[in-house]
Amino acid sequence: MNAASKKILIADDDSSIRLVLSQAFTRLGYQVRATGNATTLLKWVTDGEGDLVVTDVVMPDENVFDVLPRIRRQRPKLPVIVMSAQNNLITAVNAAEVGAFEYVPKPFDLDDMTSAARRALSRPADAEASKAQARAVRDDRLPLIGRSGPMQDVYRTIARLVGADLTVLITGESGTGKELVARALHDMGRRRDGRFVVINLAATPRERVESELFGKDEGDFGKLVEADGGTLFLDEIGDMPLDAQTRLLRVIDGSEPALNPRTGRRPNVRIIAATNRDLRALIQQGLFREDLFFRLNVAPLRLPPLRDRAEDIPDLARAFLLRANREGLPAKTIDANALERLKRHAWPGNVRELENLVRRVCALYAEDLITARIIEKELAEQQPVVQGQEGPATLAQLVEQKLAAYFADQPDGIPPAGLYDRVLEEVERPLIQLTLAATRGNQVRAAEILGLNRNTLRKKIHDLGVEMARGRR
Repeated sequence: MNAASKKILIADDDSSIRLVLSQAFTRLGYQVRATGNATTLLKWVTDGEGDLVVTDVVMPDENVFDVLPRIRRQRPKLPVIVMSAQNNLITAVNAAEVGAFEYVPKPFDLDDMTSAARRALSRPADAEASKAQARAVRDDRLPLIGRSGPMQDVYRTIARLVGADLTVLITGESGTGKELVARALHDMGRRRDGRFVVINLAATPRERVESELFGKDEGDFGKLVEADGGTLFLDEIGDMPLDAQTRLLRVIDGSEPALNPRTGRRPNVRIIAATNRDLRALIQQGLFREDLFFRLNVAPLRLPPLRDRAEDIPDLARAFLLRANREGLPAKTIDANALERLKRHAWPGNVRELENLVRRVCALYAEDLITARIIEKELAEQQPVVQGQEGPATLAQLVEQKLAAYFADQPDGIPPAGLYDRVLEEVERPLIQLTLAATRGNQVRAAEILGLNRNTLRKKIHDLGVEMARGRR
């Protein structure tokens, strides 16, 4: 559809703005209708007119934020650009909440307005995109997504293991989906009616690992007993302290009786372990028991990094867009150029990094169509580089870089007293904030991830003035 066949509806009680916008859009070849009230705009929309609405917020007869929900119900695919002289955060948030395509503050730059209109009107739909969308709907229901050769190898291994009650060791980089594979092995196996119990050994304080696994008193039996009849998933097994490794080995080989107080018998548990570390290297360093490694490595399963299965990225991205929309974020589609750009990225954070990027784009961008321009911008902002180093910087390098700049800005290079506490506070606040956001405000889960007592976490939230995410407290 060319510009001449598209119509823009303009609504603003300021006649000069209606004139300026009408002339600008007409010069670009669009058809234009303009009105000074919300009632006429709503009638045009109801009658099926217009491919785009450009409207002010405050109209003589009605506030457009009250009208937009009606427009969305009648014409859900009709993009709406909202203008307002009330240039504040609340107006922008309200525009996003009612589904506006874009919010443009007044006074606006005419080039910015016409650019926003072009983006809103350039959302092609083709047969291939429709097929891909249908495939994404199917994929979103699956525990694992991907049709590449490396993933076919994973599926074949899982198929061989679901019928056998063997101990499994899943290896792979962070973010490759090790817990998803463990859940698939449990849900598709003979223990599907039992519990799937998880302990993340990297997130559990070292002094609490044994009590978490084996219990500490009569009322707390530990996760081993909790998983009786089901599966115990030992995530990040490479971070398990040596003393806990020794006790786990004794429990597995039966030399230490670990009884379920409820049944009086040994827990009947399938163990699935996972790690992103090289356990053989840890054994050489004396940090992991070789005999425990052989006990766990009965059935090895390696997950490929995302860069080795780049052909799966389009299916993953579309499925994540659907998932984000189902969880309350705006509905988006993604074009072919954007998918090609995603496929060229190195993905050091693997599938988890891709999903986080998709969620971020859904939340931060008004466009219904995700383009290569958006992806390029996000990837550039997420890849800080330390001078003289190729590739992304580590957290330690970024902290060192920031602190070096801070010291350099101080008189004589000496900061004021109390630097240690100030630095810790600046690190703690975003760490806690992001963890609460990831757990949707669930303080119990956040405390577990951070390795803190819940009361300690609550005190830090209060002392640091951390804003609470929506969700369970």
